[in-house]
Amino acid sequence: MRAIWKGSISFSLINIPVALYPATRREELKFRLLRASDLSPVNYRRVAEADGKEVPWEHIVKGYEYEKGKFVVIKDEDFKRADVEATQSVDIIDFVELDEINPIFFDKPYYLEPEKRGEKAYALLREALSRTGKVGVAKVVIKTRQHLAAVKPQKNILVLELMHFADEILDASELKVPSAPAIGARELDMAKDLIEKMTDRWKPEKYTDDYREAMLEVIHEKIEKGGKAPAARGTPKKPTNVVDLVSVLQQSLEQAGRGTSSGTRRKKSTSRKRLRKAA
Repeated sequence: MRAIWKGSISFSLINIPVALYPATRREELKFRLLRASDLSPVNYRRVAEADGKEVPWEHIVKGYEYEKGKFVVIKDEDFKRADVEATQSVDIIDFVELDEINPIFFDKPYYLEPEKRGEKAYALLREALSRTGKVGVAKVVIKTRQHLAAVKPQKNILVLELMHFADEILDASELKVPSAPAIGARELDMAKDLIEKMTDRWKPEKYTDDYREAMLEVIHEKIEKGGKAPAARGTPKKPTNVVDLVSVLQQSLEQAGRGTSSGTRRKKSTSRKRLRKAA
């Protein structure tokens, strides 16, 4: 892997030189817009809304819409005035209990690797966090933007997980959710029993992107058939209204008892693997 950022973790008088590496990847299927007659790629144009004319790059400026249809132009010097000093440092402000942080605040993880002469301090921070159950809440500037972040121990490595600021979390109070409906003891016992029967050890490799796999399969079939559409795979099931909750729970318990899996593994051909790798 290639480091995307190099700096240090700092708190109090301690400074640990580290390098930042991506911890995840997102394998998106990329599609192009084409002209139907000859499959020629269609490019995006920069067109002004006022008259529909294309605008060259040298005539484009950045603006902020402060009211509907009203803009103020923001120039390079304005960005510099508001720029946060890039200190190349993960500045830990506080240490807090991990359990106190709502998971909705966490956004994107990165791996932290110690640089030379930072191994001992790195290991010390990792072990101290592991044994106390705490994480370091920090601020860090990456690619000109300041982020809130958590420094967390993950087995033998430290993870920097970018977080949302409090004002980025939307208020859910407007959503219509049930408050405290009357739940029968039998229904609750059956629901708990169902959860227990479906409980398994966490195995992340067990869960895959079914839509992406199915889409790649469709693409592969169309390539093999010269662009012709493959046969339909059937219609998706429509949701049904739950009328008798006890009956539905009973059926679910019976199904869980038989060990019926909701999904099946697809066999992947060698050519399909090559297609997925290329995508």
